[in-house]
Amino acid sequence: MDTMDLTEATELARRVRALYHRIEERHEGSVWSTKDDMLGLVNDVGSLSRLVMATGGQWAPEGDVPALLRGKLAECLWWVLVLADRLDVDIADAYASKLGDIEAHLRSVVSRLPSD
Repeated sequence: MDTMDLTEATELARRVRALYHRIEERHEGSVWSTKDDMLGLVNDVGSLSRLVMATGGQWAPEGDVPALLRGKLAECLWWVLVLADRLDVDIADAYASKLGDIEAHLRSVVSRLPSD
């Protein structure tokens, strides 16, 4: 699959979440709430933190650490896109706006640092 922008990634996240909703409906009688989705993200962030520890040799998971790390980062991003979509946040716009503000602030701070 080719790389995609955040809008395309959100569309894919929405389609995948819809498939999970069908399975949840069938097996659990209802779809997960946004709170359940948040718990899914928190669980995956915990797994991600162990994999980050593994990159520093502090934890030894079974399997290929770079592949596991790549997959878990993707899953965490998926959860963020799902939550943004379900909460009606335009994540592409929010990201550009927030990081633009942070960059401007940091450039201002850096410009005031003493020269080396």
